[in-house]
Amino acid sequence: MAVRFCCCCFLLFVTIAAAGGSLTRTNVATLPGFDGALPSRLETGYVTVDEENGAELFYYFIESEGDPGTDPVLLWITGGDRCSVLSALFFEIGPLKLVIEPYNGSLPRLHYHPYSWTKVASILFVDSPIGAGFSFSRDPKGYDVGDVSASMQLIKLLREWFTEHPHYLSNPFYVGGDSYAGKIVPFIVQKISEDIEAVVRPTFNLKMIMEHCEDEDYDNPSNVICQQALARFDSLLHEGSRAQILNPNCIYVSPKPNHETIDRKILKEEHGGLKHPPPQPSIKCGVYANYLSYFWANNNFTRRTLGIKKGTINEWVRCHEHDLPYNIDIRSSIKYHRNVTLKGYRALVYSGDHDAVVPFLGTQAWVRSLNYPIMDDWRAWHIDGQSAGFTIAYGNNLTFATVKYGLKVETAKRKF
Repeated sequence: MAVRFCCCCFLLFVTIAAAGGSLTRTNVATLPGFDGALPSRLETGYVTVDEENGAELFYYFIESEGDPGTDPVLLWITGGDRCSVLSALFFEIGPLKLVIEPYNGSLPRLHYHPYSWTKVASILFVDSPIGAGFSFSRDPKGYDVGDVSASMQLIKLLREWFTEHPHYLSNPFYVGGDSYAGKIVPFIVQKISEDIEAVVRPTFNLKMIMEHCEDEDYDNPSNVICQQALARFDSLLHEGSRAQILNPNCIYVSPKPNHETIDRKILKEEHGGLKHPPPQPSIKCGVYANYLSYFWANNNFTRRTLGIKKGTINEWVRCHEHDLPYNIDIRSSIKYHRNVTLKGYRALVYSGDHDAVVPFLGTQAWVRSLNYPIMDDWRAWHIDGQSAGFTIAYGNNLTFATVKYGLKVETAKRKF
């Protein structure tokens, strides 16, 4: 996805209905805003994961630029609240990025990203849970999901997808995600490993990847001094960027809607423009690309190209801020990490060293709580001869790594 948008673009796609109608797919040869052929094959599609409510998960499958016949296949999901996986594709590990330039009313341009994970793997990006990105439910009841039910729907998607793409079953298979998805990934891996042991078909070739507040509930502390301390901490935290604390404090581009209901997810008529555009941040802010993504994903030509079903999504939003029901029924994923690593599956756990949303000290604490033996003690890892962070390897194929502030995270991930 890159280069100046041309009003005379050519589009080639074929929609193929899978057996039983549970999977539909679109082969995409070009994308609006990108100049020329895509770097590798792109397929989009839907998988029905809740027949009763008509709920379907939307996916982007980007084939490896290397050897797709043998390179790993990676399932990737994004965190929340209900953020579209397009964020991972455009801003993190995908082969295309938005060109950062002032928005002038035309379709945002896209350009090639040379550090994409698709250099070495085929990636199945999924808008999950239902309600994220272009995933939808015809009955509003289908949006009422949680950690466990959404994870089981992803497993159902994998079964359907691999059934329709059996030539990838022999490839090494990995599951990955960031932010909130980091809690979901080990649960999914455990369920898949149980299916492997039970010889459930198709069989995936899984490889995996405070003083006054002690004993308090941080969401609802009973100690008044603790309440005051947390309030003070929260006010200071909001002075900067939470994801990278040295960055400037910028407008959040996925605001919580306060004037619409769940019906906004059911399209009543076709719209070409945004009825509720997000607030515009400074172009100097890192979230400016998030702002541009709204105009790209909500363009009618883009939707036709991706094979988005008419009558399903009114306006695409990057993340939903608590406007859809969701049950947090996996309170801790540590036991799932322990279960799958004890079975021998490889795992990489990483944290940015200036991230206040998921601080690396907290990640390091739960990794240590597994009490695995240290196989390779703390050492620096490098990119272009410079330290890019620190890493430690434990028994049972578990590696923990920190990523230095300012480093391209997608580059860091490829090192492991």
